[in-house]
Amino acid sequence: MIEQTIAELEARISGESGLEAARRAELLRLIGALKSEMAALEGGAQKRNLKSLKSSVDELRSSVEGFEQSHPRLVQTVNNISNTLSNLGI
Repeated sequence: MIEQTIAELEARISGESGLEAARRAELLRLIGALKSEMAALEGGAQKRNLKSLKSSVDELRSSVEGFEQSHPRLVQTVNNISNTLSNLGI
């Protein structure tokens, strides 16, 4: 699933005509770095840490969901601000 998402990102970045060449190259370089890090995670001692990482991500997800439930208007406002900034290219 992660590999598919990365491949989709890579395809979209490569096909985006409105993106400056330097920015495209930088984003593709970052995707390449991410692929390398993922390959490193699949082997060696880091693979053992993957279970711990997954547990941490699950705990974080649970905390975020709890925060969203206890502060829905704040979450909505922050999401709106984030979307606006994203739409502005920031």
